[in-house]
Amino acid sequence: MESIKVVCPNCLKVNRIPKKDHYNKANCGYCKNSLLHTKPKEVDANTFSHFINNSDLPIVVDFWAPWCGPCRMMAPNFEQASLNMPIKAQFLKVNTESEQMLGVQYGIRSIPTMIIFKNGQEVDRVSGALNTQQIIEWVSRYS
Repeated sequence: MESIKVVCPNCLKVNRIPKKDHYNKANCGYCKNSLLHTKPKEVDANTFSHFINNSDLPIVVDFWAPWCGPCRMMAPNFEQASLNMPIKAQFLKVNTESEQMLGVQYGIRSIPTMIIFKNGQEVDRVSGALNTQQIIEWVSRYS
């Protein structure tokens, strides 16, 4: 059976799990927390790099800032999309105020901007606030 690598959002250990269309249960082999009930994880540059380089899943990154009204408006939609797509994609948040170098590195010119990474490479991006269904449909093209 084919397997995939998934980074645990709790302990950051890399898990190798069987690839399935649907999961009823999937726990981290290290910390034992569920890999299915995950909210977007706020990351710094090191954690960001760890996810991008160690996960076989698409990584969806929301570049945002605390002062940004559209970012705050979209945050619940991003969280709901994350909860609706367990082990289909992993959702991360990068605060461009505290992680300015990541914003520069990825050419973030407006926020919110979401980028999808697959196999360590950027595959798509969208700027502007989206609703939950729009986020799910966009991410589903890559999962």
